[in-house]
Amino acid sequence: MRTYKVVVLGAGGVGKSALTVRFVRDVFVENYDPTIEEEYRRTVTVDDQLSSLEVLDTAGAEQFTSLNEVYIKSGMGFVLVFSLTQEATLKEVDNLRKQIYRIKGGDTTVPIVIVGTKLDLVNEREVPRATIQSLCNRWDLAFYETSAKRNWHVAEVFEDLLRQMRTRYPETRGKEKRKTRSCVVM
Repeated sequence: MRTYKVVVLGAGGVGKSALTVRFVRDVFVENYDPTIEEEYRRTVTVDDQLSSLEVLDTAGAEQFTSLNEVYIKSGMGFVLVFSLTQEATLKEVDNLRKQIYRIKGGDTTVPIVIVGTKLDLVNEREVPRATIQSLCNRWDLAFYETSAKRNWHVAEVFEDLLRQMRTRYPETRGKEKRKTRSCVVM
């Protein structure tokens, strides 16, 4: 079973932890408690294939953004989160996307999924679907609108990202044998 490292990034208060905990533990975290860094593991079966996901839930607070570079270097796939109720948080997603490409050496095949949270807060929505669709078409990235509270489309986010990671990082079957010198003693 392969292990894939997923990093969840976004501005503070957008629902990164709620999304992550809903996926990993299937519970909704009601209270907002700013995260510094939390790591979770979950084994999932997608397309009849068992995989392990190490999900790193990162801080959105400004004082911890310097850690993003470390997280990005070690990550294999990224969930970029913004709140559908705060249009300003979408700008942070674009900044993070650019930072990922820069740190990964301009590689635009890095597995990334864009996630708009708080879909259930219909009356507070600030980000029109057309805006998001336009950005995702331009960026050529998958996009999901979710609600951790209602458990809407949460699993789909991580399943899509896992499929992208499997494609991007295929398992190498025939690992080369190390050449060894034989020692002949007479």
